[in-house]
Amino acid sequence: MLRLLLATTVACSVLCTSGRAANPDKHVLELRTYTLTDAEAEKTLDAYLEGALIPALKRQGLGPIGAFAQAEPDPTAPPQVLLLIAGDSADAVVAAELELASDEAYQSAAKQYLTTPADKPVISRISSELLLSFDVWPKATASKQKQEGRDRLFELRTYESPTERLGHLKVEMFNSGEVPIFLDSGITPVFMGQALVGDKLPNLTYMTVYDDVDSRGKAWKTFVEHADWQVLKEVKKYAGTVSKIHKSDWRPKSYSDL
Repeated sequence: MLRLLLATTVACSVLCTSGRAANPDKHVLELRTYTLTDAEAEKTLDAYLEGALIPALKRQGLGPIGAFAQAEPDPTAPPQVLLLIAGDSADAVVAAELELASDEAYQSAAKQYLTTPADKPVISRISSELLLSFDVWPKATASKQKQEGRDRLFELRTYESPTERLGHLKVEMFNSGEVPIFLDSGITPVFMGQALVGDKLPNLTYMTVYDDVDSRGKAWKTFVEHADWQVLKEVKKYAGTVSKIHKSDWRPKSYSDL
């Protein structure tokens, strides 16, 4: 019941802000981080995600669904797996877990994972944030590298803002010119969204894709030196819109749509 109430509340915030209807072509995104108990647990989680959870979510009409492993895991920290779930509405994304209870195929395929003993857990925690896609990048999109079956490196960035107003202005900055400069510089987004629910509010989160580390470095160098960025970054109303940046690198799982 609480989950349904949350879905309704979030849906209202998405659909009713300022009395305007939301763009029906924009994805609502859940970005979920699984923190595992150890490296061996990742195999169990992979089997669950690939064989049970992701097929069940797709039966509900959700997708694309991206699954990612850390590009360079910290040997001193627990491993993590990232899952991106895209849907056409907040209701569809937030209420998806409730639908799993009546999905017999899911319950059967997920039995081993769901009956994990309490003294031998696969995960230590799951964290999640709910995002509304930007107008300028309304859908989670598979990259050219994915379509061509090539290797790819993903960079995930979260930009925290000091106030809600400044957070909205940073999103406006992306929509009004920053993303076209990205594309002109060789920086290709996979998804971009403003957080509606999460632990770093106010913030936005986006993922970009590259062939490798070298191409990522060249693309960002081009962006920083781009003439249009030199103009946009000096617009006074956008000053101070970012107070902290979190960055991490990821590789796609074999079963990822992205």
